[in-house]
Amino acid sequence: MKPQPLTVHRGIAAPLLTRNIDTDTIIPSREIRRVSKRGLGDGLFAGWRYREAGSREPDPEFVLNLEEYRDASILLAGANFGCGSSREHAVWALRDFGIRVVLAPSFGSIFHNNCTLNGILAVVVEDASLRRLAEWVEADPRRNQLEIDLRNRVIAWRSADTLEFDIDPARRRLLLQGLDSIAVTLKHAAAIDEFEAVDRNARPWVYRLPDLPPT
Repeated sequence: MKPQPLTVHRGIAAPLLTRNIDTDTIIPSREIRRVSKRGLGDGLFAGWRYREAGSREPDPEFVLNLEEYRDASILLAGANFGCGSSREHAVWALRDFGIRVVLAPSFGSIFHNNCTLNGILAVVVEDASLRRLAEWVEADPRRNQLEIDLRNRVIAWRSADTLEFDIDPARRRLLLQGLDSIAVTLKHAAAIDEFEAVDRNARPWVYRLPDLPPT
């Protein structure tokens, strides 16, 4: 699942303002039973979405199971979202479920970085502003959709209100272009090949495979 460019995104926003939601809550370890990134969305918030561990009977009171939020692609989260372990599966599960943007007062640092490298925009929004957005969304979730414009760094809501946000220029560039670390490296493939060719002539012993003893 390669990152897709994100410039302007409009969608239903689901409020989940609980503080300190860690990566094990986002996807419990028992749900990580595959090497593929695909299919992990089924285990997203499994401890909250389903009535019992290991079951797939929806809890009708969990926000993402409510009819008005079923197609949510934006998550309004509490402070320190994505704290805990560094498992990248948490971001993969969000992306596989369909989440493209997460707004929160703060994020776990490794989780925040993983979001960027997997095409999810994680935006820091002041708690009071986030709660105003949540109240407006909750009044009519399917009609009151948020629009996040990464190009101009604004969140559009209500009739003409906007909320500006800051983002590191390097993160913004990766998201706008839909790039991850490997893709950024491959953009310099020609320069890498040129360096290797010169270096191979200058230090051929570095590229020579060692003589291994017979097994």
